[in-house]
Amino acid sequence: MKLHLKNPLTRMKVKQQLILLFLLLVSPVFALNWYANARAEDILKQHVTSAYAELNKQNLALMNRDMDTVSRVMTTLIQHSVIQSLNPMSGDTADRVRQYADADKLLSSYSMGMNGGEAVYYYLYAYDPNNRYEFAPTPSSKFKAVGGVYFYNDQQKPEWIDEILSKRGKGYLRIMKDLGSSSRPDTLAYVRAVYSTSQGNQVVGVLVATNINRKLVESMRTVSLPDKGEIYLTDYEDRVLASSTGPIGDRLALPAELRAGDDVEGQSNVITDGYIYVQSYQYLTQQKLIYKIPTRSLLQQQNELKFVIQLISIVYFVFCIVVMAYFWRSLLTPLQRLAVFTRSYVPGKRVPEQAAIDRNDEVGVLMHSVYGMAGRLNSLIEDRYLMEIKQKEAQLQLLYQQINPHLLYNTLESIYWKSTLEGQSESGEMIKELAQLMRIGLSRGRDLITLEEELAHAKAYTSLQQKRYEYGFSVTWDIDERTLADLIPKIVIQPLIENAILHGVRNMGEDGEIAISARLADGDVEISVEDNGYKETDYEAIARLLEGDNGSEGAGYGIRNVQQRIRLQFGAEYGLAYRPREGGGTVASIVLPAKREL
Repeated sequence: MKLHLKNPLTRMKVKQQLILLFLLLVSPVFALNWYANARAEDILKQHVTSAYAELNKQNLALMNRDMDTVSRVMTTLIQHSVIQSLNPMSGDTADRVRQYADADKLLSSYSMGMNGGEAVYYYLYAYDPNNRYEFAPTPSSKFKAVGGVYFYNDQQKPEWIDEILSKRGKGYLRIMKDLGSSSRPDTLAYVRAVYSTSQGNQVVGVLVATNINRKLVESMRTVSLPDKGEIYLTDYEDRVLASSTGPIGDRLALPAELRAGDDVEGQSNVITDGYIYVQSYQYLTQQKLIYKIPTRSLLQQQNELKFVIQLISIVYFVFCIVVMAYFWRSLLTPLQRLAVFTRSYVPGKRVPEQAAIDRNDEVGVLMHSVYGMAGRLNSLIEDRYLMEIKQKEAQLQLLYQQINPHLLYNTLESIYWKSTLEGQSESGEMIKELAQLMRIGLSRGRDLITLEEELAHAKAYTSLQQKRYEYGFSVTWDIDERTLADLIPKIVIQPLIENAILHGVRNMGEDGEIAISARLADGDVEISVEDNGYKETDYEAIARLLEGDNGSEGAGYGIRNVQQRIRLQFGAEYGLAYRPREGGGTVASIVLPAKREL
């Protein structure tokens, strides 16, 4: 027992169905729009984070190169003879003045900015326990702006000297406060103890490179962050060593998730509601480079675009409702008329005259098409009836015309015997070969004949051409008897022999040779027509012609016809191809399936 389930939508009016359909179609669009916006924001944050992470890594490498440059300069200064010659035990005051002047000049010369960049200022705090350089400035003297030498003793030693000496010549970054007697802003310095290269542990002093924070900020400025983006170089205790926005020395408040690992170097990223944090760190230097990117400025353009899209979507939704209500009234009446007509129409009956249809929209096209289709269907029925009558008349005409070839065969046969009886044997043979050509060519309307019949046709054509034009070329036939019963489209070998004669051996006299062969190869029949002609042949042009490039009108019609008929019968994997013959000449080869019945 079949259960007929009724579609509940059929209980609703068509107008209600369309409204429901409209809501079902539009609601997912709004949901998808909301989801896409949310996902796009997350994806944008992830992509931006990934991009800035790579940039952060490169930026830190650039800063490390700057610090390597400072370290190499310090090494050069430490090993310089002028620095190593500072000897507080020297007894000659003039020598000490000269030593001081040379060292001060040396440090000032290295404290120069390159290519318009920020300068790094180099200062040497030399140890003078006996105050032998009393004429030179001390750490409490006025601070020099462009580098120089200061001398200190145990009573005037700055508090940070012992810390630097305890590192035993290892350089590191340190925030220096209130250098000199004047009040100066804090500066990030690269500091390193200086020892005598000749006496080992003898302390020469401390070398201080200041203005490092400005040099690093110069590298930070090569990075373009969104509006209000900030860059910080901090130590592992989050103390700011250099910043693109503010002073140094303060502790930077960072999310708890943004922690440096114990690896030699690495990266970590954190996305919060308000900021994106991108961090690269190096354990050996105990330093971190941090990008702080506000998401609001990053997503400002996207939020503006999202608002515009949402506003347009709402306006479009209201507009669609109004348009749907208007067009519904315009569509219902003509569609109902059309439904009545299609239910009442019977093929073959007269189509009622169409009412005036003055609309060019799809409904008008549909009404024109339905009425036109009904009229064409009636015309088709009438045309088919007339076609059947004409087909029968054509069949009778064809039967009548088939009498003429038999009459022609019989007439040619009579002429052949008469020529033979009158002693004109060569003319008789030519007439006989012509009759054979026509008989096999017609083949009682068959498209496929046996290879044996096709070869007989080709032999008759070759013999007729030799006798007609008195050509002196020789012809050899090498046929595998196993192929004689295989089917082949009729008249495909003759055009190849004709080409071999006309374009190959026609003017060669007795030197001309044509070889026709047929053999079995991997389940296929391969037929070849070879000539030893001396003319150059454009095989690429022939290949294009066989693949459908018509070229000049009428060129290669014969071989193109052969190719098309073979492929229509057996498929595109079979057909005709040309290639050069070893020793000169051309080979035309046909590949067919070994097939003895359809």
